[in-house]
Amino acid sequence: PETLSYHCSFADGPTRLFTHLRYTGQDKNLGTSGDCVFVRACVYMLSFHCSTPFFPSSTSLRFICLSLLLNICHSLSSRNLFSRKPKEPKPPSQNAPGWRLFGKVPLRENTTKDPKDSFTIQQVSITLYRTQPQPLSAARRKNLEFEPLSTTALILEDRPSNLPAKSVEEAMRHKQEYDEMVAGAKRRELKEAQKKKRRMKERFKQEDSIANAMVIWNNDVLPNWDCMRNTRRVRELWWQGLPPSVRGRVWSLAIGNELNITPELFEIFLSRAKERWKSFSETSSENETEDSGSLQADRESSLDLIKLDISRTFPSLFIFQKGGPYHDLLHSVLGAYTCYRPDVGYVQGMSFIAAVLILNLEEADAFIAFANLLNKPCQMAFFRVDHDLMLKYFAAFEVFFEENLPRLFNHFQINNLTPDLYLIDWIFTLYSKSLPLDVACRVWDVFCRDGEECLFRTGLGILRLYQEVLLQMDFIHMAQFLTRLPDDMAADNLFSCITATQMLSSNRKWGQVFSALMKDGSKEMANHSPAPRS
Repeated sequence: PETLSYHCSFADGPTRLFTHLRYTGQDKNLGTSGDCVFVRACVYMLSFHCSTPFFPSSTSLRFICLSLLLNICHSLSSRNLFSRKPKEPKPPSQNAPGWRLFGKVPLRENTTKDPKDSFTIQQVSITLYRTQPQPLSAARRKNLEFEPLSTTALILEDRPSNLPAKSVEEAMRHKQEYDEMVAGAKRRELKEAQKKKRRMKERFKQEDSIANAMVIWNNDVLPNWDCMRNTRRVRELWWQGLPPSVRGRVWSLAIGNELNITPELFEIFLSRAKERWKSFSETSSENETEDSGSLQADRESSLDLIKLDISRTFPSLFIFQKGGPYHDLLHSVLGAYTCYRPDVGYVQGMSFIAAVLILNLEEADAFIAFANLLNKPCQMAFFRVDHDLMLKYFAAFEVFFEENLPRLFNHFQINNLTPDLYLIDWIFTLYSKSLPLDVACRVWDVFCRDGEECLFRTGLGILRLYQEVLLQMDFIHMAQFLTRLPDDMAADNLFSCITATQMLSSNRKWGQVFSALMKDGSKEMANHSPAPRS
């Protein structure tokens, strides 16, 4: 108190008091950090309260309060509250209750302390029950390689001491239930571990297969493309899926460049597209109304639709949307093609085809492949909405549909589910919208090898894969299911179904059946497949 009276008589009393206590603490080996922080906190608290109106205004009262607080600090210090001496470990008590963490953490000791001198903070953990310490039965653990964590943390092995003890029958029943739960958990975890191991093994096998195939494609096939592409060995490699590193180059070679498009030609039409975009932004509404007739005839006006459709292209990837790394590339390829083929213009669904090509090719190469790919007869028929030709494709599809899947074909006929309800979306986007991207790329691999026949064979493979599911559905559910296929489709399962699909009908292949339908102009054959619905 005398020291407090002396220091607090100055204007900077709290600061002087803090300095005094600091050096006093050092003399007592308290140090300037660690536990001595508590003393500093007390001084800061005093200095704060000395400046507040709630503190007693009388100087004598202030000294009394300060003395009282200092006595409290001295009392705490005398109880070794600030001592830095480490505690000696004590052997755990075998009679005191303790907490168990998943059955592997030693029991906490329950030391008896004077409640006047200290207090106990209950430790919060994920353990849910307090148990009486008991030696674990070796027989219960000897057959288990591990403790299923989700089970042992929830089982109450004994009741707390303040509750009545379990009867022998109840304890045995609980032990049996516990053993069953542990065994079930172990079986589930072992099953999951085995599945994971199989998946990893298949993944490593697939990676090795891709690495080996990449060497073959780079060293043997691509340098000798013209003489190797139709060999049995290359066709088998092709069916297994192209390595991603060579996929773009193989696609480009397989699609070809019958239109003789050059990168310079791409730049010319890209410049024209940019000029048209600029003119659209500067055109007033009055001019648009006056030129509406010419805009309908000139499909370059569909350039303005590209921006709307790009945002819906692979939305889950977030790379083709505005601000994404491939947004401008996709915009450029589609715009250049619209100016290159104003008779076709931009049609919804083209963005998915161009996006897949951009993911595997450079910008100019993607445009060349895109233009030549859409110039194929099947794609041109669909994108130019040639109804008569589309009817022939639907009729040929149904011929092989009935040949391969007669039960499902009759089910579709009964429910009046026609091919145009699901095939149009599949063909327009070459399955890139309907299938997972990795599966769609494998379909593209075979499509580049086999041509349009692969597209309809893939459609039959999808129907075969989900035949049992579709047979249980009505018209509405079948249409919804086929327009939005499951996202977890595995490529191996699909290609197994495609392999089981034989493109033969009365010993006629796809090309022969389609040619016969093209030559037959009778109305009966035209009405065999309904007209496409809008």
